[in-house]
Amino acid sequence: MVTIYHNGECSKSKGALEILQEQGVPHTVRWYLMEPLSEAELRALLLKLHLPASALVRKSEPLYKEQFEGKTLTEEQWLHILIENPELIERPIVEIAETALVARPPERIFDLIGPPKP
Repeated sequence: MVTIYHNGECSKSKGALEILQEQGVPHTVRWYLMEPLSEAELRALLLKLHLPASALVRKSEPLYKEQFEGKTLTEEQWLHILIENPELIERPIVEIAETALVARPPERIFDLIGPPKP
């Protein structure tokens, strides 16, 4: 089963969800802003992404610019910042089994689900 960590206000996230729907891929939608990830969930997701927490930070967000830009923080600190401020998590993230990726651009989903169906 595919899980998409989705923000309905984000065009890239909407595009990724549309691809899953158009391709008929069974999936679940995790509205991570309404149902934030636990520390254990975020740690597991970062392992699947093969990324440190700092690489998942949306640096274009006003919150980042106002509170975190220019600060030197540890990966553990970034992890807790992302848990407390899920709007800073890059999106969309698509997960299947033990693999995940940031679907930017949305077409990166095909790296997980295989080539597009006609």
